[in-house]
Amino acid sequence: MKTAFAALPALALALAACSAEPEEQIDDTDLAAEDEELEVAMQRREAVDFMDLQLGAKIVGPQGEEVNGRMTNAEGAFADITSFVACPAGMDPCDPATAPEGTVYTYVHVIYPGEDNDASTGSGSGNDSSNVETTEAFRMTMPSHGFTGVAGYSMAEAAGALGNIGEIYITCHEQGISWTVEEGDGGDQWSQAEPITFFWQSTLPPAGPSNAYEVFANYTAASGPGPYPAADETVTNACAAG
Repeated sequence: MKTAFAALPALALALAACSAEPEEQIDDTDLAAEDEELEVAMQRREAVDFMDLQLGAKIVGPQGEEVNGRMTNAEGAFADITSFVACPAGMDPCDPATAPEGTVYTYVHVIYPGEDNDASTGSGSGNDSSNVETTEAFRMTMPSHGFTGVAGYSMAEAAGALGNIGEIYITCHEQGISWTVEEGDGGDQWSQAEPITFFWQSTLPPAGPSNAYEVFANYTAASGPGPYPAADETVTNACAAG
């Protein structure tokens, strides 16, 4: 029995030594990244497939049914953007002046990283950036006035660009809408000459083209024009609702 009790102090010392070992340090950067990912996940909006929409006629504006433009910065053009606004199915013509109250307008934007190789639209033969290897996001730089909460993109086009691993998630950013690309581990990049169609719906018609859209390509931001509604405090913006 004396031998057994004599061993106890040694065991206690060993346990104390183990408990005194420094705890594993957790990187604050990793925690911040995890918190950001969790916050984004909580803010994500359900994405609707563009192919599931049933649209009516397009609004005919000063530039016709479609607005073509370049998404540029001081370095050059990083993408082409082609946009239009459509009324609900069965409405033809689509004229906001005669459309019934409560009409929902669908704003559609086709983003071509690099350019669409059509000299008659978008960048054409103008100054272009170097080859676009990755496009990380498309978003609005102004509030999405009248936004109903319904937005999405062409899932077939996204799958063609990103493969089966990647996805695009939709969040609100400064009262506007952001579509962010997540390639996933080992996934494909959204790159040159891979157009993807994005859309959002509003209870307000466009007031005209505005430099209200932005693309992140090759790790830099480039902005461009597209149809955009005027502010109206009497209607709700789902990205501004508390």
